[in-house]
Order: sequence, then C-alpha cells, then structure tokens
Amino acid sequence: MARVETTTPQGLPDVETGRRLFHTMALIRRFEERTEEQYTRARIGGYCHLAIGEEAATVGAIDVLEDGDCLFASYRDHGTALAVGSEPAAVMAELFGKETGVAHGRGGSMHLLDTGRRFFGGWGIVGGHLPIAVGAGLALDQTGQQNAVLCQFGEGASNTGAFHEALNLAAVWELPVVFQVINNQYGMGTSVDQASAEPEIYKRGAAYRMHGERVDGNDVLAVREAVGRLLAEARNDRRPSLLETITYRHRGHSVADAGKVYRTPEEISAWKRKDPITRFGALLTEHGLLSADDIEEIWKQVGAEVKEAIDEALAAAFPDVDSLYEHVYGDPRWREQFARMHAGAPFGERGEERSWPT
Repeated sequence: MARVETTTPQGLPDVETGRRLFHTMALIRRFEERTEEQYTRARIGGYCHLAIGEEAATVGAIDVLEDGDCLFASYRDHGTALAVGSEPAAVMAELFGKETGVAHGRGGSMHLLDTGRRFFGGWGIVGGHLPIAVGAGLALDQTGQQNAVLCQFGEGASNTGAFHEALNLAAVWELPVVFQVINNQYGMGTSVDQASAEPEIYKRGAAYRMHGERVDGNDVLAVREAVGRLLAEARNDRRPSLLETITYRHRGHSVADAGKVYRTPEEISAWKRKDPITRFGALLTEHGLLSADDIEEIWKQVGAEVKEAIDEALAAAFPDVDSLYEHVYGDPRWREQFARMHAGAPFGERGEERSWPT
C-alpha cells in the first residue's frame, strides 16, 4: 500500500510557474530572516518558530491548492501564510501584535490564518489540528463540495494520539484529506530516529490501508507533483493519503534555541548544501528558464517587499485593550463578565484595587 518516491519528476515548469515558485520561496526566506532580526529587537513577543530551509516543502504543496480547498498547518506557519497569498505586511503586523495583522494582533506568530483563502490556521498544540482538518474533510463530503483538505504538520505530531485518530477516521469515512508530514528531522531537540519506532513516517499509512509516499521535501517540483496528484485523488475519489516530505530546518526549534547542542556543525553544513532555493535557482538557470540577472532581481524585489512590510507593520496601531475579549466568548454579556478583570490580572482581581504600571 505504501511506497517511496525519491526522484525528481520528469519535466520542468514553464517560465511563469518557475518564477512564481522561486519568488515565493525567496520571499519566505527573506521574510523569516528579517523576522529573526525583528525578534531580537523585541518587536515580536511570545514564541517564534522559523522554517528557514523548509520552503520547498511548503510552497510546492500549497501552489497546487485549488479554490475551495482547505489548508491547516502547525505553528511553524509564516511561510504557510505567505505561500497561500496573505499580504506580507499583514503577516508581519500579526507578528508585531498589530490591529492590521491577519488575526488583528490576537494570534501572533503561532496562530496565523487567512479564512478568505481558506487557510484555517496555524495551530499551537502539536497534532491538535489533525482532527480539525478531518472535520473540514467531513464537512466538504457532507455538503457535496468537490474539494480537498491539505493538512501540514511536523513529524513529531505523528507520535500523538490525534495522529492515529485523525488518519483512522479519515480512512474509515473515506474523506478527502492529504496529510503532509514536513519532516525536518527534529522534534525540538530530539531526532526522529530517537523518538519514532518507525522513523519512516510514510510507512504508517499502511496501518490505515491508506496510500503512503515519501518525496524529497527540498525539491519543490517533486513536492508539487506529489501533492497535486494526491489532492486530485482526494477530490475525485474521496481518498485520503499520507505524504512525507523530507527537509531540514537551518535554525533551531524556535528563536530561543540555537540548535547547536543536539546537531553537529557538519550535519548542518551538509543540509545547507542541499538548500531548496539555491537548488531550484540553479535548475532554472541551467535550463534557461531564468537568468542569473533574473534571480538577482527577484532577491531585490523580495527584499523590498519585506522592508515595506516591516515599515507598514511598525506604523500600524495596536488593538484597543477594551477589545481584548472580543471573538472569544459568544455570551453577549462578556463585557460585564470581564469588567472586573484588568488585562493581565489574576482572575477576580479588580484593576481599580491596585496601582498598575503605565
């Protein structure tokens, strides 16, 4: 039932597609490099997880989504939002906690979303979004929509109970969900070999009589071909599948992790030589689809786009504190319920009863 594919599919993209794929990957790379810089300037609060090195696995999959398809992702989701078409300024504003952010400053780095493009969120609980993606697949099936769900998650999520429950139910009910494992080799600081009795995650599809497949996640064309084919099968045949895309994160688990204690410099260097953007750029120039000048111009363009995004995000306003609890509870008396609570205060503590720093 399960099989592995490790070769690049035959055929090259046309010039427009090649340029689009390269531009999107370059935009994500530059955006995340500048995000790391903004975090060190204390402009981004909370957790922040970068996916530098994983761009092909993200972009190749999302590029073949069709109107009406649904997308779910984990908390390493900056590239997800940019690949689905969210405005860079709105994504950066969300990281800054600004009102103009994709979640109006309420989600931050780990909880980006763009419901207009049917991107239903980055999710902070490891594996927690898999059952929700199955629910979306059920909704599509019950309403007769010929669309599919793409659910992206890290290999660490495959060791959670939610993974088993989600894949089992999707297979039993024959739901149109493609489960994409973005295997970047490490769950925080633990390698997949140390954490998984079966480290080749795609093989687990056989336990659910589900098609399983592995491709090179640093080859944007291989990812694009595989996801496009599996999404088509999901839409047409209502059949779920498990796709493992092998890639590598160049940075640590989060910005708080240097990523050097549990990995050798030699390992990191070896994977950087397989950089998906450099690799795709070389392919495009080798076959005359883009020139070296074209590549350089794209890097200049995305640099300017990200700078503009930062400038817009810095200029945007923060949300009004009085709106903190909006969209959280359905009870129309929420203002009354929370009136006695100062923002950030322990439950039940009245803000007027103590002096708060300004």
